[in-house]
Amino acid sequence: MDIGDIIESIKTDRVRITDHADEEIHNDDLTFEDVFVSVISGEIIEKYPQDKPYPSCLVYGNNFKNEPIHSVWAYNRNTGASVLITVYRPDPKKWIEWKRRKR
Repeated sequence: MDIGDIIESIKTDRVRITDHADEEIHNDDLTFEDVFVSVISGEIIEKYPQDKPYPSCLVYGNNFKNEPIHSVWAYNRNTGASVLITVYRPDPKKWIEWKRRKR
């Protein structure tokens, strides 16, 4: 999986959004557009290849307001569809430059 796979699924409207992600988007005062823009301009910062039922990854990117957003995505190679698992505004106390976890 690479960022291009997720971007392609966004552009072709092959995205499923979990109830949890939907709740988190609203809790963090974000929009779906914020999340999608952050992915299109973003990068994968962690990969979770063993996740089931599909491998997943953590994406970091910025929205229109240049605010950092983290989103977790799973990708189904067979269908070319992505699943938005969760979204959050990263805590600066836990991240270095929004990309590396602090120890």
